[in-house]
Amino acid sequence: MKTVEVEIVRVKITLACTECKQRNYNTTKEKKNHPERMEKKKYCKFCRRHTLHKETK
Repeated sequence: MKTVEVEIVRVKITLACTECKQRNYNTTKEKKNHPERMEKKKYCKFCRRHTLHKETK
């Protein structure tokens, strides 16, 4: 009986605030399921409010 190894590839990404351009959050995502850049609304401690954060390189 053969065993098949399933490799789940999660990539580390950094989220940056769209208003003040600070890099606030580090997270991971599955490149296979979400090839496009991630966008989330998160709290920015520099702006002191919830703003849109986009994935950076």
